[in-house]
Amino acid sequence: MTLKEYSHEVLAAQPIGAWSGEAYRRVVGALRAQLAVEDLTQPHWWTLNHVAGDPGRWTRTALTERLKRYDDLGIDFNGVYDDLVARGWLEEGSGGMTLTEAGEAGRLRARERNMRVHRQVHAGVDTADFVTTINVLRRMVANLGGDGDLPE
Repeated sequence: MTLKEYSHEVLAAQPIGAWSGEAYRRVVGALRAQLAVEDLTQPHWWTLNHVAGDPGRWTRTALTERLKRYDDLGIDFNGVYDDLVARGWLEEGSGGMTLTEAGEAGRLRARERNMRVHRQVHAGVDTADFVTTINVLRRMVANLGGDGDLPE
């Protein structure tokens, strides 16, 4: 897709909230649509990734505390965990949560779906420009009192 060219002055006067909001809605909408094909929500995806990244570390309480910063929908995280357990994708033991083979397979399918969106978003965007954009957004977040550091 070809974009119309504008002067630096015109672009510099654009409302960042409008453009960042539109980008958020488009990106998150595309991700949510891809996850829905697997009958997953973003909180399912967050859970699968965190548990896969550190098996046995996460209890419901600890993971909910970690994930609630990303929640913009009033998610019932216990309902998400219960759903993944009922699917046979997640097991809970005394050491915390772990993924089953089915859970890891589902996570990998969802990851590929998310990567499709990632590739679509990045099409025609130079890596250096993307890095600059992330750093500018991080600075804006920090300027407004938020945490501009990358999530751990």
